[in-house]
Amino acid sequence: MAKGRSGGSRARSGISGRYISKSSAARHPRTSVVESGSNKSAGTAYRSAISGRYVTKGHAQRSPNTTVTENG
Repeated sequence: MAKGRSGGSRARSGISGRYISKSSAARHPRTSVVESGSNKSAGTAYRSAISGRYVTKGHAQRSPNTTVTENG
């Protein structure tokens, strides 16, 4: 297991796109996403930090601070 990772889940900021601590994600739930597992899909996906659901590219472009881009 890699140092600094516990349980295989990571938190990512919807504003900067950088990985953040789980406690920071808990403090800012509207602008962060907790990822689990590996992303082995092809292509690019967009996820809303507010709802956690996948959104369209157009929605991601209109709401860049609350959308996380996932590259496959």
